Amino acid sequence: MVCQQAFPATCNPRGWAFFLLLLQCSAVLTLVSAQEPSKTARWPTLSGKPPLVIARGGFSGLFPDSSSIAYDLAQAVSLPNVHLWCDVQLTKDGAGICSPSVKLENATDIATIYKNRSRVYQVNKVPTRGWFSLDFTYKELANNVSITQGVYSRTNRFDNHGFAIITVDHLAKKLKPPGIWLNIQYDAFFTQHKLSMTRFVLSVSRRVKIDYISSPEVAFLKRIASGFQPTTTKLVFRFLGRDEIEPSTRQTYGSLLKNLNFVKTFASGILVPKSYIWPVDATLYLQPHTSVVADAHKAGLEVFASDFVNDVPLSYNYSHDPISEYLSFVNNADFSVDGVLSDFPITPSEAIACFAHLGRKASSQAKPLVISKYGASGDYPGCTDLAYKKAIAGGAEVIDCPVQLAKDGTLFCLSSENLTQSAIVDSKAVGGIFSFNLAWNQIQTLTPAIANPSTKYRMYRNPKFQNAGKFVTLSDFLALSKNAKSLTGVLINIENAQGVRVADAVNEALVKAGFDKQTSLKVMIQSSNSSVLMKFKGKSNNYELVYKADGDIVDGPNADSTIKNIKTFADSVVVSKDFIFPELQAFITNTTNIVPKLHAEKLLVYVETFSNEFVTQSWDFLSDATVEINTFVQVAKVDGIITDFPKTAARYKSKWIYSYSTYIHVIHNVMLKLKSIFIKKKKN
Repeated sequence: MVCQQAFPATCNPRGWAFFLLLLQCSAVLTLVSAQEPSKTARWPTLSGKPPLVIARGGFSGLFPDSSSIAYDLAQAVSLPNVHLWCDVQLTKDGAGICSPSVKLENATDIATIYKNRSRVYQVNKVPTRGWFSLDFTYKELANNVSITQGVYSRTNRFDNHGFAIITVDHLAKKLKPPGIWLNIQYDAFFTQHKLSMTRFVLSVSRRVKIDYISSPEVAFLKRIASGFQPTTTKLVFRFLGRDEIEPSTRQTYGSLLKNLNFVKTFASGILVPKSYIWPVDATLYLQPHTSVVADAHKAGLEVFASDFVNDVPLSYNYSHDPISEYLSFVNNADFSVDGVLSDFPITPSEAIACFAHLGRKASSQAKPLVISKYGASGDYPGCTDLAYKKAIAGGAEVIDCPVQLAKDGTLFCLSSENLTQSAIVDSKAVGGIFSFNLAWNQIQTLTPAIANPSTKYRMYRNPKFQNAGKFVTLSDFLALSKNAKSLTGVLINIENAQGVRVADAVNEALVKAGFDKQTSLKVMIQSSNSSVLMKFKGKSNNYELVYKADGDIVDGPNADSTIKNIKTFADSVVVSKDFIFPELQAFITNTTNIVPKLHAEKLLVYVETFSNEFVTQSWDFLSDATVEINTFVQVAKVDGIITDFPKTAARYKSKWIYSYSTYIHVIHNVMLKLKSIFIKKKKN
């Protein structure tokens, strides 16, 4: 293997996953660093400049929070001016370390290293047991304690790489980020134990440049205000929950929000939870935005929003797409926040650099072809009129109809001939109730049901509209397609027990609707049955025959001959995502050569199914559907993607600037860093 020859340390499963992860990230880098957000167009921020991306603990959505590799990755895949966030804790000897919690066991292995050194302290007047930095010297921590992933729903795959706790000085001098943001969450706690956070921040700011200092404690910010010039270091008041009490004023943060002129006396900006700006109701739907941004800007305060992560359920208004969420904060008609605090800094970087103000500067690329999966079935019940209209409005180029045959011979669109998979059916029939047992007028009375493929992770799709829409006949589908000027084609999927019979009926319907002669819309006929495709061979020059392939074309004993045979009856092939990027334990293990093999036979390659839910994506794609799409397009070179959220793919396609030289440069640097990490680990 090339891996063994060039980078032997990466050839264990964990190392290979790590390598692929960074490779995919590098592929996406061109989304953000090949272009920067417009510096000439004025943004509706307080300064008129693009919003700032702040990486909380580095790329803490994947790597352990505040580890050197998390900070490195954040710089590698974010906007050039990304600021690195450090939650500062103080050690017994006064060193300022970066750790996300005052209780070190929440994000390190300290509880197993120093088993008998937990203590109970009052933290915000609450007795709290834990391992606290003030009980250890920096040497004790740096030499013996390793950083681990503190969010249990995230991968612990990188916990055993020996990433050491680092100081603020190390962050500034060794990693040399474009900007540093220090968050001082527990000044009062450390002051009680005769450790001065004030002295520390004033001292460290004389050694290194600190761009922002935030704190939820008014007294602390007031105390240090005279020691900093806003042109050099900006002080930011951090708001916690509306009903929580700020310790020095004894007011709730909700009350303080009503007195921003007071905040302006000691701070240049505010940091608020994103729900302060876009609240959601109990059912996870957005409410109208508040006036927080406008009020703060009027008072001369910058506004930074926090709590952005890709790997928790978002408001249903965002269709599980984190870029859509960021855009609502930086690219709406009324305001833009001045910055966002994120565990996944690549995603706001994409939103700001690539997709904000898209309507004014969109420039579409040829690939990938965006094909719907049962319409926009991530937003509405699949194969309904609403799903198809949403797909068209979202930018799908090809909409699909999986054809089923009713008892009376009516052709209609539904994901399966088993009606219980797509509709609410009042039946106790074992195994389901099937379309060929009901007439179309009976099927029309059924209530559509949205698909929820990620329910085991408690992730659901658009529950307010889970039963909305109406099922459509094939003729209605074709008429809708003809009237949609933005479409370039339709895909007719024939996958059922009556495949050959359905194929004859579909052919008649296409001829009757004039699709065999018109050229404005391409007709794609898809099936895993070669006999079905042969029914359409030579019927029209406008027909593209699409073969749904199985795993034999990847690892079957006669894979090469199988591919050559496919070319005799098909023009293109649909494959599953794992045919190209196989994965193990949610990490990519390698890249197959199936795409170049199919391309060598002049077969186009379409891949399914792309969804927005982060649980459907390998860790390598950073819980970001756009990262996943980009990797398949730019690394695997696929020709089209099939998705139940066409809007996400269409947005990606509408804005892409690719810089090959930048990509190669980044790949080189990433591989060198990867090699050094594993060599160091091997020596230890």
